[in-house]
Order: sequence, then C-alpha cells, then structure tokens
Amino acid sequence: MKVDFMKQITKYLWIFCLLLIGSLSYAQDTMDCDDGFQVVEDETGNVCTPENPIRVVALEWTYIEDVLAVGVQPVGVADIEGYENWIDIPVTLNPDVVDVGTRQAPNLEVIAELEPDLIITSQLRSTENYNELVEIAPTLVFNSYPPEGSHFDEMIRTFSTIATALNRKEEGDVVLADMYQYFEDATKALKEAGYTDESFILSQGYIQSEAATFRLFTDNAMGVQILEQLSLSNAWDDAPQQYGFSTIGIEGFAEIGDVNFFYVAQEEANNFFYESPLWSTLPFVKNENAYWLGGNAWLFGGPLSAVTLVDTTLTALGVELSQPELTSEATEEAES
Repeated sequence: MKVDFMKQITKYLWIFCLLLIGSLSYAQDTMDCDDGFQVVEDETGNVCTPENPIRVVALEWTYIEDVLAVGVQPVGVADIEGYENWIDIPVTLNPDVVDVGTRQAPNLEVIAELEPDLIITSQLRSTENYNELVEIAPTLVFNSYPPEGSHFDEMIRTFSTIATALNRKEEGDVVLADMYQYFEDATKALKEAGYTDESFILSQGYIQSEAATFRLFTDNAMGVQILEQLSLSNAWDDAPQQYGFSTIGIEGFAEIGDVNFFYVAQEEANNFFYESPLWSTLPFVKNENAYWLGGNAWLFGGPLSAVTLVDTTLTALGVELSQPELTSEATEEAES
C-alpha cells in the first residue's frame, strides 16, 4: 500500500511539473506587450518590438540585405564599404544611411543618436554589447550559424521573421517566391545545357598573411544547399562545420582532382591566385573548370544574395537566364 501511495505521489508530481512547464510556455507564447508593439521570437526568446518600425539599424550585412529586400531603408548600418564590396543585390542603400562602425564593434553613441525603433544584430557579434543595444532600442538577435541543421533553412526563417517584424510579411513572401521560381528556372536551364548531376566545390578565396587561402563549403552551408537545389552535387566531403566551411591553403588542393570549382574572390585575390605557380597545376584549373564568380556573390546572405549566387554560377558556366525582376512594390520603396 505504501508503494502504491508513493507511485501516486510521483505521478501527481510529474503531472504538476508538466502543467507548470506548459503554463510557462503558454506565458511565453502570450507575452504581453505595450500597445503598438508585437511579440517577435529571436535567439534570445520573445521580444516586444514596434508593430511598424520606421527607423531600423542593422549591424550585420545579411540583415542589411534582408531589410532592403522588403522595402525598408535602414537609418544606420555597420561597415557600408565592406557591405558594398561583397554584396551585389538589385536594391542599394540610400546615400544618407549612416555608417555606425564595424560589425564587431559598432559605435553605440552613433546608434543612440539615430534614435532607432529597432536594432537587428547577430548572436556572434553581440556578446559584448547586447545589453547596451537593448538600452537604446528593442533588439532582435539572430544566428546565421546554427550548430545543427541547415544554414539555408535558418536564412529563410530569419528573413521571414525580419519581414514580419518590419510589418512587411507580404513583401517577404514575394521575395521568397521569386527566389524559388528562379531556382526552378535555373535548374531547367542547367539541365538543357547538360549540367544536371555535375559535381562542384564552392569556395570563397582571399589573401591572408600574403598567402592564398580558401574556404571550402560543407554540406550544411547555405551556398552549397542553394546549388544542390539546382541538381548539382557537392564534391567537398568534409564533415559539416559550424560556420559551413573548412579553411585550407592552396597546397590543400593536392588531393582534389578535376571538378567544377566555383569560387568567390575579390579581383585582387583572384589575380594573386593566378600568379601562384601551384594554381596553374591544379587539375580543375588546367582543364578550365575553375569558375570565378566575382567578388560580390555573398555566400552568407539572404534571398537576394541567393539569386545572385545562382545567376553568377550560370553566367560562369555560359548558361543564359535573366534574373527575375523583383515584383514587390517594396523594392521600389527601398530605392526611393
């Protein structure tokens, strides 16, 4: 009898715990915000943000792109020069957008002077300044490099969340629909050109300490997953990495045979590679299967960068397909 009683007590304790957990989850899901604010979920949990933010500061290049893609011109962003060097999308920053410093250490005083309604930043770069940012304005934090799962799927989730937070969900849906349609059209064009099931390695090349350096992207990387949606196959078989790439020097290509080698690099870096005596000996270079994608197909970006990556890949392969015209009225707003 005593054993049965203890079982009953244990049972009720478990039920109580489950109810408590459920009530906490419900409390989070029904988080109360002041009038004019809405609940948005980010990496920190639930955040109350303005229902229609006008003055937005974006502290990561990907989120600058996401904001522009749905028709919003930010009032401030981090590292405009770097953004414009590496990212090529159909909508540009207005000349009056304020540069608030580097992505790693933005100028908090300048951000505060802009009186933003909303700040968008990355988990990677906000560990030291998150508390200060929150004091300035509601702050959304996202992680482009989840420890598990698909970086492409994360990009879609974050883009959709930002679109909703900016009261631009419909515009965001159009951007995504255009992107997927372009993937479909590109797949057909590649198939007609005979590139179905071709293998590839995707890389970002640069100069570090006066040496050629390459990031080779693994299966979980956004860029790889985009190209695989075009019926191409990733030939770099290293295990998925947290940031989606392995880093090697030019000597690391010794074991890599002939493959379609797609690489993004600034022009200076690309010239540097060709000056190396090792570069010309690589099988994919000798067989003219090294395809330079230019310097601004950003491999960590949003939906518009995804289209740019596909477009530059098709162009490098000599496959013609026009980029989709952005049908969202939001794009015209962002350019005005």
